Amino acid sequence: MSWAVGSEETRGRATTGPTATTLESLTVNCSAARTRWSTVAASGAVLVALAAGMATPASAATPAPAPATATAAATGAPLPGLDPAKLQAAIGGLPNADVTGGLLRITGSAGHWSGTSGVGDLETGQGVPPNAHIRIGSISKVFTATIVLQLAAERRIDLDKPVQQYLPGVLPADLPPVKVGQLLNHTSGLPRGAAGPDFGDGSPEWFAANRLKSFTPQQVIDLMAGQPMQFAPGTAQQYNGMNYYVAGLLVEKITRHTFAHEVRSRITRPLGLHDTYVPDADDPRLPGPHSHGYLTVTSSDGTTHPVDVTEQSPWPWAEGGMISTPADLDRFMTALFRGRFLPPAQQAELFTVPDVPSFHSSQCRTEADAGRACMTMGIMRVKASNGVVVWGKTGSRPGYTSGVFATRDLSRKIVYSVNPTNLNGTEIRYVQQIAAASFGTVVPATN
Repeated sequence: MSWAVGSEETRGRATTGPTATTLESLTVNCSAARTRWSTVAASGAVLVALAAGMATPASAATPAPAPATATAAATGAPLPGLDPAKLQAAIGGLPNADVTGGLLRITGSAGHWSGTSGVGDLETGQGVPPNAHIRIGSISKVFTATIVLQLAAERRIDLDKPVQQYLPGVLPADLPPVKVGQLLNHTSGLPRGAAGPDFGDGSPEWFAANRLKSFTPQQVIDLMAGQPMQFAPGTAQQYNGMNYYVAGLLVEKITRHTFAHEVRSRITRPLGLHDTYVPDADDPRLPGPHSHGYLTVTSSDGTTHPVDVTEQSPWPWAEGGMISTPADLDRFMTALFRGRFLPPAQQAELFTVPDVPSFHSSQCRTEADAGRACMTMGIMRVKASNGVVVWGKTGSRPGYTSGVFATRDLSRKIVYSVNPTNLNGTEIRYVQQIAAASFGTVVPATN
């Protein structure tokens, strides 16, 4: 997911086309399926009625203790003050034909604010819970990268050694050596996955009908067989979910434990993140409280109707299958940025962007990126037009588009989640509004 328009995203597992306008590729990026899973609009009549009578306003802001000129230490650029009216407007006007609901949580020494808007349940009109459980999609990658970096600090793996050395037979045999670190910062050049009939046609109808279908990580990785490398390893950067399926298997091979066990024992239990976890492969549930995710499907007679896809298979796993809450994500990123999980050498990797070009990537598509890489070993760098730099990650699953970002000094921390209801990515305007009101306008690249 990118803050910029024109980026691609897959909320299920097929690819986006080059003109897609939402935020992130979580994806296998199947080359033959240039569509994507997505939530689409629930019944227009229902939304109009809800907007007129049951829309939930954003909550009141907590006054910022710091002045509007508070400075993000890493860049020297002044943070904008928190304007309650602008923040409320950023997530206001919901539900509508694009998004049913949204939430925004801002913390840090430069001020606090939280708000919700819209509805979390189209049937009852219930509002969006401020402490909602959400499917965090590719934010899961931050947890995966943290564990791999911990294993590197423990000298159980070497980031500069080929992953094939640790996982013989997992990648297609004809691929060149790919370093472990190149998986984490998306400079591996691994192929996009080929289309497979088991993965459907990319339509919302297929996803709605097959949302409980599950795939193993190896089944996903096998889609690379016979596909060309995107570029020589280490020479460019391209966001590719394949990297993190491989990284998840690496964690399990080295530790001899499940990925879920490692997340629990290394991160969530020590930090007291009681609402963050890796669901079992056969557990489609999303705990309450939560906002529902919807997908509008077209019937054979041409009419459309919303399908509740809140319950869906969590098979994206270490790449994008985790569940969390805004408070837990805030706490996790705070601890991560403060160095609680990683010693200095690995902490440096977390904030090091490789000096390579961005190659046809769904990420790094802002004017400030200027065609260069923006992702590190686990997170991404975003620079606003006012000079403020934030670091974090975004993620999407059908019905859920979320993000967590912070300045390096943690003076401002942002967690957002919106519930998109269409296929064409128009929820991006809400994400851009959130960015502009929270830390500064992010200008999309023009090419």
